[in-house]
Amino acid sequence: MFNLFTKKNGNYKDDILSGVTVALLLVPEAIAFSFLAGVSPMVGLWSGVFVGLITSILGGRPGMICGATGAIAIVAAAAFKLGKEAGAEAIANGLQGYTADDIGIQYLVATLLIAGAIQIIIGICKFGKLARLVPHPVMMGFLNGLAIMIAWGQSLFFKTNNGENGEIKLEWMESSQIGLLVGLILLTMAIIHFLPKFTKAVPATLVAIISVFLVGFAFPGGIRDISDILAMLSPSGEAYIDTGFPLPTSLSQVPWAESSFYFAIVPIALTIAFVGLLESLLTLQLIDDITETRGQGNRECIAQGIANISSGIFGGMGGCATVGQSLINMSNGGRGRTSGVVGALTLLVLIIFGSEILMKIPVAALVGVMFMIVISTFQWSTFKSINRVPHSEILVITVVTLVTVATHNLAIGVGIGVILSALVFAAKSSKHVQAEIVSDSEDNSERIYAPEGVLYFASVADFQEQFSASSDRENIVIDCENLRVMDLSGLEAINNIAEKYRKAGKNLKLRHLSPDCRAMLKKAGSIVEVEVLPDDPAYSVAQLKMDN
Repeated sequence: MFNLFTKKNGNYKDDILSGVTVALLLVPEAIAFSFLAGVSPMVGLWSGVFVGLITSILGGRPGMICGATGAIAIVAAAAFKLGKEAGAEAIANGLQGYTADDIGIQYLVATLLIAGAIQIIIGICKFGKLARLVPHPVMMGFLNGLAIMIAWGQSLFFKTNNGENGEIKLEWMESSQIGLLVGLILLTMAIIHFLPKFTKAVPATLVAIISVFLVGFAFPGGIRDISDILAMLSPSGEAYIDTGFPLPTSLSQVPWAESSFYFAIVPIALTIAFVGLLESLLTLQLIDDITETRGQGNRECIAQGIANISSGIFGGMGGCATVGQSLINMSNGGRGRTSGVVGALTLLVLIIFGSEILMKIPVAALVGVMFMIVISTFQWSTFKSINRVPHSEILVITVVTLVTVATHNLAIGVGIGVILSALVFAAKSSKHVQAEIVSDSEDNSERIYAPEGVLYFASVADFQEQFSASSDRENIVIDCENLRVMDLSGLEAINNIAEKYRKAGKNLKLRHLSPDCRAMLKKAGSIVEVEVLPDDPAYSVAQLKMDN
């Protein structure tokens, strides 16, 4: 398949050219996500500027592109709707000088302020490192689901609005129109694939967009562009972008003193915070693999929080890492912070000064670029792995892919995948605890067991079944040198075995327990004797060491 990603060092030229390309690709998605959230297109566009600029400067992963995303837009829509309903009620009770949409935006901003604060706290507490615990099959399912979602998202550009009287009724375009669009998409993909074979002086994606833009002049009626999409999605049927830098949003109608407000808003803010961080940290991990470098997850959490707060203050709807644009940036050689900064500033210039150019960006070129990213993102090795890896791994990949596509939410897919992987691991490892008999005394009065494996909640039942107090020797020694006790369930299992031997009138002694385990078993001192030896292990129960 097409391999768009090569290991290379970044430079300012690649970063600048890639940043310009990324800015062009951010536009249609920001507009589409704005309508998904029920807000003005400017809300999504300004989110791309603020979130993209701040995370590029302060974030923990140079080269990662952030902006408005579908996952955040879906959740933001709930806050906006809640504010609109409160606004409509307030207006009906006599409030003047505001529309329901104005108050909807205020509620959305308040939600982003809380979500941003949560993300900052997560970063300060260094919880961002937990994203590294995502298993590889979950990552593969995440990428497969993402690729399918990106591909399906392009179907919007093959539709037209046949609604009347302000109604939006999207239907497929006529076959002749689709044929022209497909032809230009294929032209875009061909340029991206073949141009690097001749020269890598400029990003192939930027050349493809400009080429299709110029080809459009050869068609009398022109080719479909951003203005057509904006008009199609607007109830008024007008392709209009309000220029001018936004002022800070007033929060005068937010009921900060009412507890009911927090009960309604905080769950939405929590969802925005966790969905945004999960998508961003997984993207960070993906770029780490591509560049063979290591980003800073906790720093990215803090930067995301600051970016969402800033975006909210200026009337944006927040955002997180845009996986597709980040991969495009990688394929174009964008490796430094400059690429993200240039992308955000280019989007700013296009909004304020280049709205006419913005409107004329050809849809076919953007769709072609995204299809190339789909081809490169999808893990085609999934099919080759079917008979080469355990079926449980294939199951995890498939479930994550299907759940991600079905819910249109990467966070839900990954969350279910992690839970499923944990259950699979627990089921497998529970069978790997063996209590081997290593010696019996000559008079058959003492027996030494040397169990091996990991003793925790999933393996305790199998562990306990290997001891029979009624038929065993008078004196039993359990040598725990090769047994890793990981949680309280494991300790309690040892205590239960000791109790059974006590009731049977026999003696049980434990050897090579860690100090932490000995302390936890102190309450069982009258039941089981614990030998303290110089070579006892020093690990802690449920010990987990990770780098920041």
